[in-house]
Amino acid sequence: MALRSEDVSIDIDLDDDALIGATLAGQREAFGTIVERYERAVYHLCLRTMRNPEEARDAAQESFFKAFRSLHTFKPGAKFSTWIFTIAYHACCDRLARSKRFSIGEIPDRADAGPGPESLSIARDESRVLLEAIDALPLKYRSVISLYHLQGKQYEEIARVLDVPIGTVKTHIFRAKELLRRRLSKLRDESTEERP
Repeated sequence: MALRSEDVSIDIDLDDDALIGATLAGQREAFGTIVERYERAVYHLCLRTMRNPEEARDAAQESFFKAFRSLHTFKPGAKFSTWIFTIAYHACCDRLARSKRFSIGEIPDRADAGPGPESLSIARDESRVLLEAIDALPLKYRSVISLYHLQGKQYEEIARVLDVPIGTVKTHIFRAKELLRRRLSKLRDESTEERP
């Protein structure tokens, strides 16, 4: 008796290549496991690029749809994360080009757990200020900073995702950090002046 794809359960501990193979063999639930594995990271990349939570959700969903349709083109042995981030980044760029608008979306509160409410409040304010400063960067700098610092990607992977030379990635990261440093320094100076 042959097994049908719906008769086989998917082991969520399988590596990406095995899940991709299972998906291509007709086990669509394997792709659901891939989506669960990467949806948060893809959404955050889209959010940093789009600056709008709804647009970011749509772009992330579109990215996974495109990835599913093009899964047969994925090269075995390549990193799936690089591939899906590339698709997501291009989906965001396409959406931005179509809409010809940049909107500042809500910035999610992020904070490290602190020993008390005061520490939590300070951390939340610092995170908000940092995210606002990142959101104010031009797209090319915002993208590399998001991939490097918020997603933890290496230069080589960022270069593949953005389809630019590694030297360009390094230059953009350097310039983005410099812009962030200036912006945060200016904000610190302004807040110091406001204190009695």
